[in-house]
Amino acid sequence: MSLLFSPITLRGLTLRNRVIVSPMCMYSTPEGIPGPWHLVHLGSRAIGGAGAVMAEASAVSREGRISPMDLGIWSDAHTEAFKPIVQFIRESGAVAAIQLAHAGRKASTAVPWLGHKPIYEEANGWLPLGPSPIPYADGYAPPREMSLADIDKVVADFAAAARRAHAAGFELLECHMGHGYLLHSFLSPISNQRTDEYGGSLENRARLPLRVARAVREVWPESLPLFVRISSTDWIEGGWDLPQSVQLSRWMKEIGVDLMDCSSGAVNAASSVPAAPGFHVPFSSAIRQQAGIATGAVGLITEAVQAEQIVGTGLADVILIGRGFLEDPYWALHAARKLRAEGAWPLPYARAVGVRRST
Repeated sequence: MSLLFSPITLRGLTLRNRVIVSPMCMYSTPEGIPGPWHLVHLGSRAIGGAGAVMAEASAVSREGRISPMDLGIWSDAHTEAFKPIVQFIRESGAVAAIQLAHAGRKASTAVPWLGHKPIYEEANGWLPLGPSPIPYADGYAPPREMSLADIDKVVADFAAAARRAHAAGFELLECHMGHGYLLHSFLSPISNQRTDEYGGSLENRARLPLRVARAVREVWPESLPLFVRISSTDWIEGGWDLPQSVQLSRWMKEIGVDLMDCSSGAVNAASSVPAAPGFHVPFSSAIRQQAGIATGAVGLITEAVQAEQIVGTGLADVILIGRGFLEDPYWALHAARKLRAEGAWPLPYARAVGVRRST
């Protein structure tokens, strides 16, 4: 019997299986308002058998976008636009999830197919924020060092976005604290060289991420799960690393975070990430064991047997699939067939895959 395709219950929410569509930026909407593209993109993955479908990093404020074409959830207009998408995902049998994010010093860039270059000085650009005026890479302007008022606003923005996500009908929420974006940039000593209560010691560098998690948990329903994505290591000597990630995860568990989504890297463009199939799995395993919290494995997990082995041997509780779902919206249904597990093919498609269904 496949553990990957068995249900998992987190708080009061049950996912039909342990395959989650990882949040992947589409860079396909002006002013952050989801539309037909997102209905088709996210909806097709729900039809494709995933246990949960997570909308891409959705900015909690206009200045928190990576690019001018990023998805957002900073106004009631965003909430209303998400509602039919969420409804379709749920009607298709999947849990509707969303990742809340602030790009920090990696904000104000062009979309990838236009070079992903900084656009601070262009008409549609803006000066990004960061814990310290340290640029992400050569060619990037130093971000504006955040004041205490700026920090308080970020906490309030995440809480407000969580309220809007619930109003839109989402049942699973993730806060993005990895990949060099704002909250990760506070955690890492590579990007955070503050001398106040938000810099220096691990406790201080973790202060803003923990404040955000606490504020979101307070407004997010008690019956619904909260995830946090982290970069488990910077892959840079003297940077953020696994032991610090374990301690952060312990603190997150105390606040009421239910699962740590374990990725890595991206705090500095010069870092070298040794990407290979399943290369983040040791992080999800270590955090699961040492912090006593559920974890998600992500990163070059492409094969059904590979995903089954990870959850089946207790290295993670769920698998987040990104590129696999970009290539094949029905990755989960195809994986279920390979593992001889039950896959809920939509009735209109059943005749194409030899599935007999009564009508």
